Amino acid sequence: MLDQIRAFLGGLRGEDPGTPDSANPDVAAVALFFHVIGADGVVDEVESEKLKALIIEEYGVSGAELRRLVEAGEQADREAVDLYAFTSVLNRALEPEAKVHFIELLWTLAYADGHRHELEDHVVWRIADLMGVSNRERVLARQRALADAGIDDGGDAGDGI
Repeated sequence: MLDQIRAFLGGLRGEDPGTPDSANPDVAAVALFFHVIGADGVVDEVESEKLKALIIEEYGVSGAELRRLVEAGEQADREAVDLYAFTSVLNRALEPEAKVHFIELLWTLAYADGHRHELEDHVVWRIADLMGVSNRERVLARQRALADAGIDDGGDAGDGI
């Protein structure tokens, strides 16, 4: 029922009802969330719970809609051959400030387990690059995520501004 309503509203906005889920900015974002937390090869319970909490907070969904968004994002990530398919969708949908905020959300997920893995770092860097977020903004977003998480990264001199 909710999908029918969304399709109807999307039609009013001129959206193609046959558009795949990965072309939906919310699904593209969640797919990238999954890509970051899975970059190190391990998705633990803390990361999964942080992912769901972040989606609830940022997208205002819960219940069946939360499950649908999580499932669609996870499936889109599994089926993806590159990051460009998702970042191009987000580039069209987000203003520059929102892109920086999105990168901060990725850092929040990268630090969900209390530390950053180099593969997670690389994935966030690559996504930021594809979205046109400058190195400076990416590093500042990481520092804000660290501060919000209460994690001392030891000054990580390798990621200077």
